[in-house]
Amino acid sequence: MTTADIRKRFLKFFKLRGHTVIPSASLVPENDPSALFTTAGMQPLAPYLLGQRHPAGKRLVNIQKCVRTVDIDEVGDNTHLTFFEMMGNWSLGDYFKEDAINWSYELLTSKKEGFALDPERLYITVFEGNADAPRDEESASIWKAAGIPQNRIYYMPASKNWWEAGQNGPCGPDTEMYYDSTEKGLGDLTHEKFLKADEKQEVVEIWNDVFMEYLKKEGKVVGKLSQKNVDTGAGLERIAAVLQKKKCVFDTDAFEPIMKKLDEFSPNGDQRAKRIIADHIRAAVFMIADGVIPTNTDRGYVLRRLMRRAFRHLDILGIELGAIAQIIEVLTEAYMNIYFLSAEQMEHPYQVILREEEKFRRTLEAGLKEFERKIRDRGGVTGKDAFDLYQNFGFPWELTKELAESKGVLLIGMSAGFETEFQKHQEISRAGALRKFKGGLADASEMSVKYHTGTHLLHQALRDVLGSEVRQKGSNITSERLRFDFAFPRKMTDEEKKKVEEIVNEKIKTDLPVHKITLPLDEAKRSGAVHFFDEKYPDEVLVHYIGHSLAGSYSKEFCGGPHVTHTGMLGTFKIVKEEAISAGVRRIKAILM
Repeated sequence: MTTADIRKRFLKFFKLRGHTVIPSASLVPENDPSALFTTAGMQPLAPYLLGQRHPAGKRLVNIQKCVRTVDIDEVGDNTHLTFFEMMGNWSLGDYFKEDAINWSYELLTSKKEGFALDPERLYITVFEGNADAPRDEESASIWKAAGIPQNRIYYMPASKNWWEAGQNGPCGPDTEMYYDSTEKGLGDLTHEKFLKADEKQEVVEIWNDVFMEYLKKEGKVVGKLSQKNVDTGAGLERIAAVLQKKKCVFDTDAFEPIMKKLDEFSPNGDQRAKRIIADHIRAAVFMIADGVIPTNTDRGYVLRRLMRRAFRHLDILGIELGAIAQIIEVLTEAYMNIYFLSAEQMEHPYQVILREEEKFRRTLEAGLKEFERKIRDRGGVTGKDAFDLYQNFGFPWELTKELAESKGVLLIGMSAGFETEFQKHQEISRAGALRKFKGGLADASEMSVKYHTGTHLLHQALRDVLGSEVRQKGSNITSERLRFDFAFPRKMTDEEKKKVEEIVNEKIKTDLPVHKITLPLDEAKRSGAVHFFDEKYPDEVLVHYIGHSLAGSYSKEFCGGPHVTHTGMLGTFKIVKEEAISAGVRRIKAILM
């Protein structure tokens, strides 16, 4: 079964069971300043899990693009990826444990409608209970009724079988499905032997059903949600590996064209290096396509790190410049008509990656000169030297170590010294990130909500002053400021910035009402509501408009985020910075006073 077959079968299975297929959200969270990337299928749906009505109904299904980098050092093994596709179905206050578990089992094992997996190779984990919630005997009973024997159901602690999205938001116990990936089969396993099999990747987690019925605030469970929700997740690449009888996700058809191309470039090269290149370039393409650009901070830094790791491993394999173009071409063909609607959409990621590769080569050259200077000055390389090269020149630690060893120079406490300096850097960065992104999932603090509404006013004011060709490329909102990226070919003049400020403040002073309305997609487009033209939308969308009527509104956009009820609540709008962030893309930072 190909990944294309899996996608179709999964969506069809739940569509037949009353679920509406919704499109994947962007990798850049729209209304969540607590997260750099969309890391799970439920993330864009947080407001609806908390009780807000979803335009598409109570039963939803989709395949969500996700990025996670917490396990970046594990990429290259059998299962870990930075970019992956998460298949998920949701119940928003509708069905709960019994339907969710029975459908999971049916989809995994049914030969007619499902994936025809062998039920004798399935193992199940459930929540063992703690002070926050009781032992999940209900889920265990449903699994037993479905056909899973008691000795293949394992009770696990919250560290394994409790799902939450940080310190604030919906949470709850989960049940996870594992599949025996060995050739001969493991048979019945004790609890201890199951844990060892998991550690050795002999059993692979392929699905996770989360039962969200609790609410967490400031790190503590404070009660139950107004509705019980189901959130399931199944990694497409992992499912593909199991169904295609592959031990490794990189051996599936999702990666086959990229790996084949890398094998052509380096027939005898290190396989792990090739896997890292394939994963990181794939992740970079999708991140850039969703508006991320390489920088030295936040999500731009994550993107830059991924690309530079890929470039470094291309060097290790001896693959020369120009290979990137062919890898991206293979990616374009693989994902056309799934996430990319035209070849032109891939031109921007290609140009960004090409420029970053050229920049890395220049930085590499400067870093080599600095490396030589350090050797001349002290006859060796310290850990602090290695960190300085990493921080100032983007020199990967591995590169400094290889260069030092190849020249036969002293490694003066390099490993420990680098780690010490790196940990200091991490603590500083983490502290800054916590200050910046404090608030938890789908932060809806009073100021964040005000800034979100202010962003809508800014967007329309920019179109008024600069022309309708202005298009949003991304935004980031905290409780202290808004940041808005938009397509425009030149720097704004002082007069233009002043005019934009005046328009926004005039709309605030007028104290216009802010409304939301659910409309059929075609009707919403005909209304003139601003939206992303290359984005796929569900049949019904939520439109927020600012004004007394939809037809006579000042601003109207496709948007499902939180807003104030009237503009007079915003205060005074002030642009503090306008700058270029890439060719043809500008960024405005603004505050409310």
